[in-house]
Amino acid sequence: MSSTSAESKPFEQWHEVMAPYSLGYRIKLLSQVFNRKFQERLEPLGLTPFHWVVLCCLWEEDGLATCSIGEKLQQVGGTITGVLDRMEERGLIRRERDLRDRRIWRIWLTEAGKQLQEVLPPIALEIREQAMKGIPMAEREHFSQLVDQAIANLS
Repeated sequence: MSSTSAESKPFEQWHEVMAPYSLGYRIKLLSQVFNRKFQERLEPLGLTPFHWVVLCCLWEEDGLATCSIGEKLQQVGGTITGVLDRMEERGLIRRERDLRDRRIWRIWLTEAGKQLQEVLPPIALEIREQAMKGIPMAEREHFSQLVDQAIANLS
């Protein structure tokens, strides 16, 4: 057996888990491409994809505690605090101390933050549709379920 075929055998054995062929790498790449496209559309509005996910949390339930937003987004405190600082400076949110526990800050949408609910979801939908072009709805739903299951398996 030649040394070339012996050397390539381990590579072939692990090929599907090595970058750039691995599922994890390709999912990361998909996420980066999504984020880049979304960032291009958000930049003229002075927003980032992270602003988007915080706004989504607050559109779903306004007045969340800072720690609740961090938990929902699986982010560490320092990261979320800086994002909230910038969102407050832009007039998208306001912070208020919790009336029952002064250690807790609650985050509330301002009128400007609420108005973005009419603007941003159509942009996100457009990018998703671009990414999913040619993929039947049933396969999209199945893909989403598979991703959710993989996340649950690793959480």
